[in-house]
Amino acid sequence: MGKSSGGSTQDRGDVTNVNRKCSAVTGSARKLKDNAADWHNLMLRWEKLNDEGFVVAGNIVNARRSSGEAEGSSRDLVVGNSGLQEECEKLEDVVDKMAAIVAKMERLMASQRGLVDLEEFQFGPQGRKVPLFHSWNAKDFASSCAILLQSFASELRLKRVLLREVAHSLNSDLGLVYLSCWLHQPLVPARARLALEAVLLETGQRHLPV
Repeated sequence: MGKSSGGSTQDRGDVTNVNRKCSAVTGSARKLKDNAADWHNLMLRWEKLNDEGFVVAGNIVNARRSSGEAEGSSRDLVVGNSGLQEECEKLEDVVDKMAAIVAKMERLMASQRGLVDLEEFQFGPQGRKVPLFHSWNAKDFASSCAILLQSFASELRLKRVLLREVAHSLNSDLGLVYLSCWLHQPLVPARARLALEAVLLETGQRHLPV
């Protein structure tokens, strides 16, 4: 998921409040609709943090390049430069906030798996025969959201690597590669964005253009 794909989600805004006030669905459908809004809003927050982190990481790379010490002791450079140390701490804070988002995604996923278990208990191993909304059952929602969780958990691991490496690269060109990786988020593929759109369409929180 690159820069361009992230922007489209931000432009769509927060879907939580309107849908939670207006919908009359109850039970499992109510919970899944609320969860869909939560997934959407967590991804909006992630994209905002990704943009913030890109700016901070860019400051770090530029500081390294302008220092003229890219071939010296990278760790001594960070420790000896209070401005650079501050930027590194800012980037660490961004990654910590991203980790908190993934933790919330994990809780959402646990909630959705719980709904699958409940429906299997109520309706048998195949789940309910009547769709919750248009065509999906609880398992379909869990499958789509598992794609989201896997993608963002993987991207978080990459972000932690970039956090560790971006201020300590001995090569300024390599720093630019790290910046590109941060911006374009290679471990959040297009299918993750499509999975979210499918969830929002199924729950009626996104509508196909007429």
